[in-house]
Amino acid sequence: MATVRLSELEDEAWRGFLYAHDRIWREIEAGLAPLGVSMAEYSVLALLGEAGRDGMRMSELAKRRLMSTGGFTRLADRLERRGLIERRRSAEDGRGFEAVLTREGRALLRKAWKQHHGDLRRLFFDRLDEDDLRQLTTIWTRLAPEDEDATS
Repeated sequence: MATVRLSELEDEAWRGFLYAHDRIWREIEAGLAPLGVSMAEYSVLALLGEAGRDGMRMSELAKRRLMSTGGFTRLADRLERRGLIERRRSAEDGRGFEAVLTREGRALLRKAWKQHHGDLRRLFFDRLDEDDLRQLTTIWTRLAPEDEDATS
């Protein structure tokens, strides 16, 4: 039985993606560590920062983070215990809950955004030109699951 192998170009492209992702992820994570924020925590704080003062439904945050409800609830519990978010009953229907940043959460997010954006520039954007970025955008769109294409 013959083993199916990647072509040399496919292997190089795949390994390059994995190496770049791992290296950039680790360096960004290391930049956030002195602030006491994990990448998972930062991503939730950033989504809430983008959502503004009204916050975002917990279910939407879990969906956007690609996390199970249980896993996301544990993450939200940690952020709430640290005083970075608070949960409120939804004003829309009273059934669900929304998460909002606290004043402490907004202050930490401002520091984390500054660190994260600086690291992104240094590790990624400063190494690419506009054509590179357009090509990547096209590639990411092609690789998105079909159900996301309709909602994006």
